[in-house]
Amino acid sequence: MELSIQNVSMTYPNGKEALKNLILDLKSPSLIGLLGPNGAGKSTLMKLLVTALLPTGGSIQVDGAPLKKGARQLKAKLGYLPQEFGLFDELTVTQFLDYMAALKGISNPKVAIQKAIRAVNLEEKAKSKIRTLSGGQRQRVGIAQALLGNPPFLILDEPTVGLDPEERIHFRNLFSRTAENRLVLLSTHIIEDVQSVCDQIVVIHHGKIRFAGTPEQLIQSAAGHVGVFWEKDQVQEKGLHITARVNTSQGIRCRVVADKLPAYAQADEPSLEDAYLYLISREVAQ
Repeated sequence: MELSIQNVSMTYPNGKEALKNLILDLKSPSLIGLLGPNGAGKSTLMKLLVTALLPTGGSIQVDGAPLKKGARQLKAKLGYLPQEFGLFDELTVTQFLDYMAALKGISNPKVAIQKAIRAVNLEEKAKSKIRTLSGGQRQRVGIAQALLGNPPFLILDEPTVGLDPEERIHFRNLFSRTAENRLVLLSTHIIEDVQSVCDQIVVIHHGKIRFAGTPEQLIQSAAGHVGVFWEKDQVQEKGLHITARVNTSQGIRCRVVADKLPAYAQADEPSLEDAYLYLISREVAQ
């Protein structure tokens, strides 16, 4: 499956320009991490891809055909977990998934439901009403409905929110296996999730794509711009962005990103989070 986003813009009726001339190609198999601050345009892009919105400029093609004309065909191939996903509290997990399977037109729903429930480790709650589930279990139901029918294209918006560390590891592994033969777009604020499983990263800020490439390439872009120092040594300097402060027996150790590191900072190997914060800090400064 291949999506081609060509010069796509989105301006809302109130005049807010959410996306500006986006150019991006997405091709399976791949697990793509979509990163960006709140209000960057990530949710708008996902709504365009699921045809909940139509762009005010540019075009989106799916396997060479215009998305607008093939919206119905795309939805049959799509698994979507929005950030705020409504559940029918009086239905059981199985009843809800049966309802979703009917909406998707899945021909053998019983097998598909069993497979989805097993994938998210909810066998023991299959007959429980959704209102009795914990926040993490409700999130797993949302993930299960996205997986129904083995769709070739998955869009997951903050899928690990509300999950404990063990559950997050399980789902990171699940998403990674899923992407072996599918296209998976994962939008999240949890850099660790992206670093663990994504082979491609797209960073959006102020409605524009600021980076598209591999995690390694983003990390390499921050080389020489990440340092550590003791807080007592710091002086006020412009362009210095502290990303972490850690209390130690010797005092407070700070981690910083900057275009030019101060003399009192020791250069350190950047992490993916460092590289992302460095990229965003440069965009803010501009």
